[in-house]
Amino acid sequence: MSKIFSSISKTSKKLLKTKTGVGIIVAFVVLVCGYLLFFRGGTTYQFVTVEKGSIVESVSLTGNTTPTQDVSLSFGSSGTISHIYSDLGKQVYRGQVLAELNTSDLIAQLRQAEATVDAQQARLDGLQNGSRPEDINLAQIGLTNAKIDLENTKAQQATLVANAHRALLNSSITAYSTINTGTTASTATAPTISGTYEGDAEGLITVDTVSGGEGYFNASGLVSGTGPVSTNSVPLGTSGLYISFPAGYNIGSGASWKIPMPNTQASTYITNLNLYNSALTTESTTVAQKEAVVTQKQAELDLKNAGSLSTDISAQEAQVEQAKASVQSVLAKLENAQIVAPISGTITQFDAKIGQLASPNVPLVSIMSDAGYEVDAGVSETDIGKVSVGDTVTMTLDAFFNETFEGSVFYIAPAETNTQGVVNYKIKISFSKPDPRLKSGLTANIEIQTKHKDNVLILPQYAILQDDQGTFVKTFENNQVKQNPVTLGIQDQKGNVEVTSGVTLGEQVINIGLKAQ
Repeated sequence: MSKIFSSISKTSKKLLKTKTGVGIIVAFVVLVCGYLLFFRGGTTYQFVTVEKGSIVESVSLTGNTTPTQDVSLSFGSSGTISHIYSDLGKQVYRGQVLAELNTSDLIAQLRQAEATVDAQQARLDGLQNGSRPEDINLAQIGLTNAKIDLENTKAQQATLVANAHRALLNSSITAYSTINTGTTASTATAPTISGTYEGDAEGLITVDTVSGGEGYFNASGLVSGTGPVSTNSVPLGTSGLYISFPAGYNIGSGASWKIPMPNTQASTYITNLNLYNSALTTESTTVAQKEAVVTQKQAELDLKNAGSLSTDISAQEAQVEQAKASVQSVLAKLENAQIVAPISGTITQFDAKIGQLASPNVPLVSIMSDAGYEVDAGVSETDIGKVSVGDTVTMTLDAFFNETFEGSVFYIAPAETNTQGVVNYKIKISFSKPDPRLKSGLTANIEIQTKHKDNVLILPQYAILQDDQGTFVKTFENNQVKQNPVTLGIQDQKGNVEVTSGVTLGEQVINIGLKAQ
């Protein structure tokens, strides 16, 4: 074309000088355009070359990071929480006791059950071995000494409990104002209470001041008595306590004063209460131990005096096993009275409080494992057939811009999850390397590499024709378009597809999608 128009350009100047020349030029142009329209008109095609390379089939989805392990814990039995050993956000180790119920009764039961085992075993030994007179005499002495020791222990423990209770009742004894006969007693200065309370009862002592003469008071409640309103210490009945009023005390105010026994507002109250409760627990445990010794000694003496028949021995063996089972039962109750960390990690919930009544199987403590994090995600039913355990995974986390994390699929749920009619299957993905920056609940953008092939023939998806007749590519051969059937393999996320048959390496196929090359 360029040569033709070049010739026209060279001769046009000469021909244009005459009318005949102008006519010749117009005719020539018409002939050229007609030739181009008739002989060179047609479709222009773009082509795509069949290439060989690698292709990766993958599944894209989103998920969230979760701890590899977390547990919720509760007591196995009901009771009052007596101790807590951790709190929210604390690091704990596997086997650490986190909270426990009051187990003083169970400990006493355990001592009794263990003593019963010893007693039953001693009886069995006696039946099996027989007894001599001197053995019987020693057994009797042992029983007598055990009984004496038991009585002495009871007396000693009772004294310790009484002393602890007396200290509790004498916790900063104070008179508090109340309202009496419509007059606010707080307008009067409180009297001072001194001395040591010698009673055992808990409750209130009420002191009412009465005008008349120089004024006097009446004491009621735990103490009965009367006395003058004086700045000197006046006995409150026979309680061991004394009362004195401030100078200038307004007798006519009709004030009434309450003296709580014990004084729960005292700064030493909690300490004295704990000491008193500890004394009660010690008394229960110590006495139970001594009673168990008496039971054992009595059993030993009984065995010494008993005869030995084979049936008796068999029956006694059964008694020993039953006693051992009782010990195991109490030990199980003691285990149920504790919350023990089954894993090492961080406490994410801690609702146990001292004095709280705990119910069995109600979660009070949760622990998130220190073992790291994994990713949970749901795969649609159309893609789940492509995913296998062990598939390589690449991930990006919204929390860490422009960073890529690697991992692999380690779990695929055998059953579906149906959410509002949408079916998917839960999978779990592990991280290849631990990362201390990870936290629970982070959004993960996941790419699962389900298949990988090297050295295969590849075409872009837009070069493939699919219809009711099958899958084809179009080629241009001998000035004609031909439609050739092809067989496809896997496809990647970039729109490339593997062609397993129907084309050859380097072959040119028509770009039916008209995508730019």
